Amino acid sequence: MTAAVDPGSHLFWITSRAAGICALVASSLALGAGLLQSGVVRIERRGPELRALHEALSLATLAALAIHGLSLLGDGFLNAGVADIAVPFASAYRTLWTGIGIVAAYGLAVLGLSYYARSRIGPARWRSIHRLTALFWVGGIVHSLGAGTDAGTWWFLALLALSAGPAALLLLYRLVPRGRPAPVGVTPGRLT
Repeated sequence: MTAAVDPGSHLFWITSRAAGICALVASSLALGAGLLQSGVVRIERRGPELRALHEALSLATLAALAIHGLSLLGDGFLNAGVADIAVPFASAYRTLWTGIGIVAAYGLAVLGLSYYARSRIGPARWRSIHRLTALFWVGGIVHSLGAGTDAGTWWFLALLALSAGPAALLLLYRLVPRGRPAPVGVTPGRLT
């Protein structure tokens, strides 16, 4: 007969893990929706529905990130303080990976919320800085693989592949130049 484990003693840790996984999935879906909205691939409808989906997923990501960090304050095993969850590289728990996660969370929060100030920032300038979101998204993935309790499990890796894989492919498609390069010595658009 096996002894039952009291989930109450691990409730904050379980909550943090669940929220972290939700943040990872939501951010991956938000990035994918944002890339589709930007026209990285040609799709029939990129209207307000896609924009609303991107915004909702971005806000869900930020909520999950807040729960992910704040729930650790109640965990009796980790005994995290405010500095451990708020100051990059201050935590003794897997310092590098946790620090990368904190920086990524701040970056996603600032860039995500900057949407609401884009008229003040200027649409062109806002679009150029908003592209950094992908960098912080990658930081979140690095954090989850380096500091995540479930990082080595088959189900987590499968979930990561299913949610982050399509967004990563869209991002690579966006970053890789398409078309053939001009032959050496030939200026595009000029016949010599």
